[in-house]
Amino acid sequence: MPTFPEIRRKIEAGRRLSAADGEWLFSSAADVHAVGELADEVRRRKVGDAAYYNLNLHINPTNVCKFRCALCAYSCDDDLGDPRRYEMSLDEMLARGREAEEAGCTELHLVSGAHPGKPFEWYRDITARLHAAFPQLHLKAWTAVEIDHFARIAQRSVASILEELIASGLGSMPGGGAEIFDPQVRAHICPRKADARTWLDVHREAHRLGLRTNASMLYGHIETAEHRVDHLVRLRQLQDETGGFQAFVPLKFHPDNTAMSQRRPASSLDDLRVVAVSRLMLDNFDHVKAYWISLGVGVAQTALAYGADDLDGTVRHERIHHEAGATSPTALSVEQLCELIVQAGRTPVERDSLYRRVVRTKQGAWSVQSQANGGDRCDTD
Repeated sequence: MPTFPEIRRKIEAGRRLSAADGEWLFSSAADVHAVGELADEVRRRKVGDAAYYNLNLHINPTNVCKFRCALCAYSCDDDLGDPRRYEMSLDEMLARGREAEEAGCTELHLVSGAHPGKPFEWYRDITARLHAAFPQLHLKAWTAVEIDHFARIAQRSVASILEELIASGLGSMPGGGAEIFDPQVRAHICPRKADARTWLDVHREAHRLGLRTNASMLYGHIETAEHRVDHLVRLRQLQDETGGFQAFVPLKFHPDNTAMSQRRPASSLDDLRVVAVSRLMLDNFDHVKAYWISLGVGVAQTALAYGADDLDGTVRHERIHHEAGATSPTALSVEQLCELIVQAGRTPVERDSLYRRVVRTKQGAWSVQSQANGGDRCDTD
């Protein structure tokens, strides 16, 4: 059985934690605040006192999805009589792009349902039209689950789908759809969705083609500590192989309006433990996000002292977590994000989607530097 002093010595010596170490850190035997303090030391070694944010806007083209996962409150069947069902028009999506541009955003985040009636070309054309209309906006789009869906309906390889999307303007990929990799857990929470091997293979191919991607883990439903650690170890192994992951995003499960609504959400202390253990286990990831939409603003701010170094962004028009009961605001301003970071004793650094520092002029124009280093206060001060 590991002990905290042994784990601390490993961390201080730069040695990798084992799966047994991770499972012990998730147990009640490990003081969550001591774990958080150790994770904060690791975070400081990697990024110093910087805490990152970006200006981004979400577009979810449709909530029609063939998978209909038990964990999801957002999706619906392709039933024209369902009042929740929607499909955004291209004009509506372009209007969102204009809103993002006028708000000074640097990123559009696109994820959608796997619509059984839409061909791959519908998704490709969304990418291409948004990129053509707003070439300065980085398109972080389409999860690995969606990419696998595109390949299946087009009867093409994942590589060819990704190559066409890159040519259409795809800049990077989000980390959604990973959920928990264990097959028995997936059989309960998302049985029709791409399995763990497929999710990892899509990201492996994206990395081979030069795309940077994120990784995520959905926790707080039926998974155990063993499942969480297995998930983190598999991500760590792929990062060893490709180096293509930019950030890890722990996502708290919100049960409202899902088929698992009887589940109680994870506690705030468990949220902080997940952030901290993730930082310690994922020694080859530079960035761990405290996604305020999922965690809530207060817990996300606190997580900056538990190993996290990124609050994500302004997140205009997020729907997926809010429809599952998230009580966080519908958006945060730059001023609010910077204030949260400063109150946490950290230095706000605006980044773009590839973690390059954003430099803004008083006239509102912006450019990027090669690396988002810390040391510069919020430009709105």
